[in-house]
Amino acid sequence: MEKLNDDHTHGMMMYNSSDGGMTMMNHRKMMMHMTFFWGSNTQILFSGWPGTRTGMYVLALIAVFMLAFLVEGISHSRLTKSGSIHHVTAGLVQTLLHALRVGLAYLVMLAIMSFNGGVFLAAMAGHSLGFFLFGSRFFNKNPTTVPAAKTSDLTPMSC
Repeated sequence: MEKLNDDHTHGMMMYNSSDGGMTMMNHRKMMMHMTFFWGSNTQILFSGWPGTRTGMYVLALIAVFMLAFLVEGISHSRLTKSGSIHHVTAGLVQTLLHALRVGLAYLVMLAIMSFNGGVFLAAMAGHSLGFFLFGSRFFNKNPTTVPAAKTSDLTPMSC
């Protein structure tokens, strides 16, 4: 590994690894990938999880898939019907749903920042299947619905 240390790394030492990617190490010798990699020996969300056991890695992939799936489900939920619930209560429900959606989306983002290819694919699959089931027109029995009609309690996620 070739050492690439400068004043902008804040105590971290950057190395060019043999596979062409970047690796970052701090003074405690913890490695963090800076490019995507494949393998079940990774760390996702929590220190030491899933570890080196393949079964725990598969469980982590399922957890990331489910988190992404839930983000899509919450994004397209319709819990408050217009006129059937008080506007203050509806506002509180929308706020709680928004907070839950953003929190879960951030967890998915942090999991993807492990730079593990399997985690990335699990997140993409969860978001895709969630959108297909909750947000697409595939299951719409009445294709002539008005596009301007409100289809969920929350506004779309956008940048």
